[in-house]
Amino acid sequence: MTPQKRILSGMRSTGAKLHLGNYEGALRNWVKLQSDYKVFAMVADWHALTTQFDDPSKIGQNSREVAKDFVAAGIDPEKSPVFVQSHVKEHAELHLLLSMVTPLGWLERVPTYKEKQQDLGGAEREPYGLLGYPVLQSADILMYKPYGVPVGKDQAPHLEISREIARRFNHLYGDVFPEFASMIGEVAVLPGIDMRKMSKSYDNCVYINETPEETAKKIKGAFTTPSKIKMTDPGVPEGCAVCQYLKVYSPDWKTQWEEDREGLRGCSKNKNECIEAVNEFLRPIRERRAQLDDATIEEILKKGADEAREVAQQTMQEVRQAMGLW
Repeated sequence: MTPQKRILSGMRSTGAKLHLGNYEGALRNWVKLQSDYKVFAMVADWHALTTQFDDPSKIGQNSREVAKDFVAAGIDPEKSPVFVQSHVKEHAELHLLLSMVTPLGWLERVPTYKEKQQDLGGAEREPYGLLGYPVLQSADILMYKPYGVPVGKDQAPHLEISREIARRFNHLYGDVFPEFASMIGEVAVLPGIDMRKMSKSYDNCVYINETPEETAKKIKGAFTTPSKIKMTDPGVPEGCAVCQYLKVYSPDWKTQWEEDREGLRGCSKNKNECIEAVNEFLRPIRERRAQLDDATIEEILKKGADEAREVAQQTMQEVRQAMGLW
């Protein structure tokens, strides 16, 4: 029997909750890919330290909560190992070895490096781990010799440095790491309730693990067409957060959009129908999540780490041998 091709995906545990943007941008696609690939679903706790190094006290619990969201959203731990990055120590070893062959200039040119520098508020607070983030990310990916890495279209360029590092390693020591593909899925990009990017830092998220009442309150306060004062005023659904959610979660969104555009419905009706659609979509996910206590998720994470470690140990044997460190 031919083994399934592998895929590696991960999310940082920078918060205790995942939001609809995380789900639509990644998780939904991971769940779908499970039918054809072996999906390694990683909670990237070491990556969270690049911006939370001064207060890591919540990262452990956040990692468990993110793992619960993975499973609740449909990642099947019987088919897809769910694990925490730091539970597979081989990631740190490969990161170290890859850092020895990665030119400094490659890292300084990574666009997200400068963005995260700004987030930290100045170079004097910048840890080495922020600069080395792409090397650790490369170690995460290359460890599993994946067929591909699922990403959104806007994230695909960020994987190129991992390919460059793999090519440089192979050139120096022999072909250990096969080329991997960027698996660009058709994903919905959901805005936050204020129409900016949905982000924890903007406090504009609809979370998977919040109550229906909390979701309703947020949607009631969501951004709509500013010029639509009366119901009969024409709306602009493309610029309305509520309409954007209807497009993803309501089967009747085309009619709802057209009526909004023509001034045949008001924002209150849109919001009420949006609340119903979003909460109905999230209902089974929330029900599954409520059944996952810490003991259950710890067992899932241990099993996932054991399975991931088997692959990682084999890869590291090949890496050490190729480098003459056997």
